Amino acid sequence: MFIKLTRSGGHTYAQLVESFRDEQGKPRQRTLATLGRVDESGGQVDALLSGLLRAKGRSLGDTTAPQVRFESALALGDVWALDQLWHELGFDGLSAVFRRARFTTPVEHALRVMVFNRLCDPDSKLGVLRWLQTVSMPGIDAGSLTHQQLLRSMDALIDHQDAVDDCVAQLLRPLIDEDLSVVFYDLTTIRAHGLSQQQGDVRHFGMSKEGVIARQFMLGVVQTAEGMPIFHEVFAGNTAEAPTLEPTLKKVMARYPHIRRLVVVADRGLLSLDNIEALSKLHLWGGAGAGAVESEQTTASAASEQAGKALEFILAVPGRRYGEFVDLLEPIHARARAQQDDSAMPSTAEVIDEVKWQGLRLVVAHNPHQALEQTAKRQARIDQLRQRADQLVSKLDSQDAGKVHRGRKLSDGGATARFYQEVSEAHLSRIIRVDLKADVFTYDINPAALAHARMMDGKLLLVTNVEDLTAQEVVRRYKSLADIERGFRVLKSEIEIAPVFHRLADRIKAHASICMLALILYRVMRQRLHMSASELSPEAALADLRRIQRHRVSINNAAPIEGISTIAQRQTDVLAALKIKKPTHDTQLNLL
Repeated sequence: MFIKLTRSGGHTYAQLVESFRDEQGKPRQRTLATLGRVDESGGQVDALLSGLLRAKGRSLGDTTAPQVRFESALALGDVWALDQLWHELGFDGLSAVFRRARFTTPVEHALRVMVFNRLCDPDSKLGVLRWLQTVSMPGIDAGSLTHQQLLRSMDALIDHQDAVDDCVAQLLRPLIDEDLSVVFYDLTTIRAHGLSQQQGDVRHFGMSKEGVIARQFMLGVVQTAEGMPIFHEVFAGNTAEAPTLEPTLKKVMARYPHIRRLVVVADRGLLSLDNIEALSKLHLWGGAGAGAVESEQTTASAASEQAGKALEFILAVPGRRYGEFVDLLEPIHARARAQQDDSAMPSTAEVIDEVKWQGLRLVVAHNPHQALEQTAKRQARIDQLRQRADQLVSKLDSQDAGKVHRGRKLSDGGATARFYQEVSEAHLSRIIRVDLKADVFTYDINPAALAHARMMDGKLLLVTNVEDLTAQEVVRRYKSLADIERGFRVLKSEIEIAPVFHRLADRIKAHASICMLALILYRVMRQRLHMSASELSPEAALADLRRIQRHRVSINNAAPIEGISTIAQRQTDVLAALKIKKPTHDTQLNLL
């Protein structure tokens, strides 16, 4: 039997109908009873319903629409993707390091939360806890983490830094080519806040990369040609760059002893005669295991038998040292000018040449377009200073003629001091020579220094001991160093490593380690997006995935039900590009 609705006289009636088969076996229907009008309030149908509900022990109010209460909506997609990468790369293996140390709190969970926060919504450690309340991070109990646990986890990270570094190195080794690894090394400055002085403080005043004196620390990073950071170290803020190169490379070779050939590329500021001599003595032991760097105690005969291929390097010559190469550059400059005069060659094409210097290759790249810009910019500054000098001379002459000017009277010594300061600020003191000992204001242009400066315009000088790369390949390898600068920009922008408010040196080092782990995840995401021909950046991909949410609702005061919001096609494409499966939940929201 079933209920059938029929229309008659403009009203709708409910009838109880029975289905049956007649004597011939054909299906038939017959009306057993008319229950009443459906569109009549308080009529026979309502009375019948009330009676049936009373028989079931329920009231008529129970038949109203279900009461749905949305308890929470937390961001899921971005932390889900990062969590999948974290486990896929094996970083969850860090938990074994701290488990052996018998920590009672899950240190790896706290580190994972702080790393993900640097990529999703970088904030202070207190801000991490506030952010954690807005996301649904798989496997993390947000309510159990405290501020003290985050700080203690940072302390544990430094207390077991060697074990953590070994674990991360093991995970990154498959990403490093053992036959030929080209790595890039550079340093940057990280701004630090606070005025207190701590024992072993790494916060010192120094010249930052932005060109201002600030309290800071130095961060040295070694990364592969593919942009993967494989080593980092924190130095004091007033550390000179050049002395950090040799000890850093020794640590890299000891941490990755399976590398049979290593070519290091370093920027200006890291070249010194001491560095070149020290780097020339370093040898790889070609996968011999720990202790891959030749020690000072090793005898010359033993070293020759055991040591593998020598460390190779490509170092940029800093501009302040270009004057030492004038004699070598004059014939190269002449050949470059001759090639530019060749009508078959575009005037803007880069000219690359090389000569021998102290038993090494000196590769010189000349960019005509850049040279013209640098020459024009310098000449404009010289012309401005000449006009300034003419103004000073004119004022001095008018004063001697008896003319009165507003302000203090200008003397020859005062004019000399002003002009010398302006020349020094323009970094032209070698070209514009101000006579500080003369009784009258005097200056002249040094034509030899000006000619040398013009000859250096547009030049890139590289010192290398790599023999099997052409000069063009050496220049191309060095220009790939720009990728590490992009890594520094990511650290300072998306990951927001600075400013640092920690006081203790160990906490600062732990903060840097957390940011470097975040940079590794960032680089892996960037590689996968690039391989899938996606135009999205990692931060844009995470922003798209952040729209995937985990909802928690309760119906009619029943037990809460969790569900995941609908995943749009754009988000599906992002997950596919990152090679990550869609987020799932065992209990999906069902209101039917």
